[in-house]
Amino acid sequence: MTRGPRRRSIVAAKLETDRGGAGQVAILAELRRCLLDGVPPGSAIPVDEVAAVFGVSRIPVREALKTLIGEGLVEHRQNFGYFVAKLTPQELHELYVVRGVLEAAALGAAVAKAQPQDDELARSAHAALAEAQADGDVRAYHRESRRFHLALVRPSGMRRLLGMFESAWNLTEPLQPMAHVPDEERTALHADHEGMLKAFVDRDAAALVEAARTHHERLRSSLAAVPRDTGLFADGEDIRFP
Repeated sequence: MTRGPRRRSIVAAKLETDRGGAGQVAILAELRRCLLDGVPPGSAIPVDEVAAVFGVSRIPVREALKTLIGEGLVEHRQNFGYFVAKLTPQELHELYVVRGVLEAAALGAAVAKAQPQDDELARSAHAALAEAQADGDVRAYHRESRRFHLALVRPSGMRRLLGMFESAWNLTEPLQPMAHVPDEERTALHADHEGMLKAFVDRDAAALVEAARTHHERLRSSLAAVPRDTGLFADGEDIRFP
């Protein structure tokens, strides 16, 4: 019996490269972008297939995957290969708690240091987020939500804190949790963004921190809508709310 062409893995199909012999830095950046764009947790990452996409040997791909293991985005299973890392439901909840705490710590300093160009970046991100919400484009919603929140905290200049904030955010992205949240809840979350933007532009640190606190409480509550029986989660405790 003649077999048809082998189906490409999800990761290989999502990679965007038109260059042969890409360097390790470029391979790492593109693999990270691919995972953050929403490759389902547990998906296989075939080294040979990824290497073929980039036109390189397996060595730089494996080195890039080692870095992503260190970032918590990839896991290696002996004798089975590399996979997009899974979280337990409780770990997902904890990461949202961490994100909220880190963001609150940066927002006050960001307001004090923000310049008019920072306002324009925040407005631009918010407009793109509103468009994604109106279009029902969940992947774009995730991408632009991240851009909006980073626009609010980056003026703080707190480099190490911002690095931890982005790392915690990255770990939740492959799951795309907002894809499992009802439309009305995403609408409420976007309304929170409007309040955060206004407080930021008004340089009202207290109002901004309070709006962010309300937003993160709503986010954590929304996690209860993420299904547990899809294979997206690692085995572990279910989400517990304080």
